[in-house]
Amino acid sequence: MMRWAVTLLPVLAFAALAAAFAATSRQPVAVTDDGWQDRPLPAFELPPLNGSDSGLSDRDLSGQVVLVNVFASWCGPCRIEHPMLMEIAQSGEVPIFGINWRDNPGAGRQFLKQNGNPYVATGADRQGMLRAPLEVFAIPRTLLVDSGGNIRYVHVGPITPEVWSQTIRPLVNKLKAAS
Repeated sequence: MMRWAVTLLPVLAFAALAAAFAATSRQPVAVTDDGWQDRPLPAFELPPLNGSDSGLSDRDLSGQVVLVNVFASWCGPCRIEHPMLMEIAQSGEVPIFGINWRDNPGAGRQFLKQNGNPYVATGADRQGMLRAPLEVFAIPRTLLVDSGGNIRYVHVGPITPEVWSQTIRPLVNKLKAAS
């Protein structure tokens, strides 16, 4: 009897930890990164995610208020957020540009094919080159960029309907009115 308990105890402990981690990782976490407010968007140029796309660069974003969403096919919270991005894109309130971050070739394209594509254009950052310039340490990460190319708000974690309606949409409207 004792041998059975000694063998089963580590398995049960691991299962409990895994269940706790899975439960907390499904919860949306809204974190703002106020240190980025009013900083210029760094210069970048990314290759296309899809064969027909032209890729994505900071120049594509200039002159308009935009959202830049960093995502990956392997990111669970990105999957939670994706329907909300589709809703925002369909509303036409603000263009969304995508950065497919540290993903396997073809995986980001397949993710968008299966779930819909909310992005005006998408660039592939397979090696994570924007990790330091954009301080990407967790995804999804969404940047609100004003028409002058300045990052005005950063949201880490999934955009929920509440985050959109209470925080991001009002900021988008304020920035568009000021442009």
